[in-house]
Amino acid sequence: MKFRSSQTRSLRPLVAAGGAILGFLAPSIAFAQLPTPTYGWNLGNSMEAPCGVGCWGGTPTQALINAVGNAGFNTIRIPCAWDSHANQSTHQIDAVYMAQVKQVVDWCCARGLTVIINDHWDGGWLENKLTGTVNPSINAKMKSYWTQIANTFSGYDNRLLFAAANEPNVKTAAQMSELMTYYQTFVDAVHGGGGNNDARWLVVQGPGADIDTTNSLMKTLPSDPKPGHLMVEIHFYGPYQFCLMTSDQSWGKMFYFWGQGYHSATLPSRNAASGEEAIVDAQFQKMYDQFTRKGVPVIVGELRAEPHAANHELNGANLDLNHAATTYWNKYVIDSAQSHGLSPICWDTPGAIFNFKNGAILDPAAARALTGGSALPPPGGDGAQYCFELSRQGMTSSGSPITGAAPSATRKFAGSRSLALSFNGAAGTSSVSIAAPSTPAGKKITFHVWIPSGSKISAVQPYTIDHNGARTGAWKSIRNLKTDAWNTITVTLPLKAATPLQQIGVQFTTNARWTGTCYVDSISW
Repeated sequence: MKFRSSQTRSLRPLVAAGGAILGFLAPSIAFAQLPTPTYGWNLGNSMEAPCGVGCWGGTPTQALINAVGNAGFNTIRIPCAWDSHANQSTHQIDAVYMAQVKQVVDWCCARGLTVIINDHWDGGWLENKLTGTVNPSINAKMKSYWTQIANTFSGYDNRLLFAAANEPNVKTAAQMSELMTYYQTFVDAVHGGGGNNDARWLVVQGPGADIDTTNSLMKTLPSDPKPGHLMVEIHFYGPYQFCLMTSDQSWGKMFYFWGQGYHSATLPSRNAASGEEAIVDAQFQKMYDQFTRKGVPVIVGELRAEPHAANHELNGANLDLNHAATTYWNKYVIDSAQSHGLSPICWDTPGAIFNFKNGAILDPAAARALTGGSALPPPGGDGAQYCFELSRQGMTSSGSPITGAAPSATRKFAGSRSLALSFNGAAGTSSVSIAAPSTPAGKKITFHVWIPSGSKISAVQPYTIDHNGARTGAWKSIRNLKTDAWNTITVTLPLKAATPLQQIGVQFTTNARWTGTCYVDSISW
């Protein structure tokens, strides 16, 4: 498409002519604007209601904002509806609504939280009107709204970020080009707005906020007079059948259970048949490759799995298992996002995690899992990230004398199985490892190892190798280990470890030929 004279600024390329991704900024500079690690929370179904603040049942209070901070969240995304509260002739934003948004921002800042305000669905004036041709009316609104917003918040520091949209409905290159024109108007309006706006961090959304569409269509960013102050946003609710599906369809059923250690033996048709841990990591890897590793930060602006309601087949122990599985999904996705350099922000609505009136925590398990804590273990099972209940979970062996690795019910630290390691060979050093785990920097990783009496094992060393090849380990002599019992060994990943990791694993050293079996189980962080 051709740009109007006021829209002729060049876009910032993400790919060179040959298709190679170009480098931009040092990641240490790019990520300085958000807390590390980021534990984000959405003030959902509240300020973004087109019918008015609170008409969807969620009027924010200072008690709520303080409770969110006290629970361990450090970033709040405030969905807004500017067009729904503006004069359609003059584009003037209603002063009462602007003051309501400002009040919530002030509560967040007083609590020391980072804040992101966006323009959400807002009746679809932007995200559902993308045709592939620039609409001067939409562009004029974009300029007017964000100029007013920038002027109102010009004195706020970089703990306040602006986000242009939510989930823009883009499917084609022409629509993507049109959207980029509106994004350019957004960037120009804010970064030319004076005060602290000149250096304010701005967020632009991928098409549909969908990872695959963003990876395919978002090959440029707006030109920015303040280089290194643009971020990309995507959302993650996968698999759909577990996170969003509310009734069975002809093409498939809802999933009630997700994760290696959280499958049901009595409702196997409701176990996730796809989209589990490896897919989460692969999806976030796409954003790491496309943006993060080149210094363009990425926000996962929405994510969350919620427990299903009880029904004729989901009840009793399986209902508890479903709740536990959602906490595991939340923890795993948060950890995977962070390990790929992405900043995760969970979705919430009134009455889900928090009581919006008084800030009471209604789902402590969800809040804990979403702020770096543990997931609920499956009833009677093993809730570790690597529990080996169903498979080796990608664990492979290398070097002699380990000759094989397979789940076994012979020994278990938790759940019903562990990973049995078969030894048959001369003295030497060998290991078992997991490639590209989703472990965030700074986490303490716990390993459990069982060694039989009379073995020729002389030392055991759990270890990590970060993205740059730096190694961290915990070497233990057999003299300091128990035999015929489980040993708990921890390795703390450095705060500055480069993620995603290359691998985590356990190294074994034997001092003579030996045939026997050791066990590894319940690797968690």
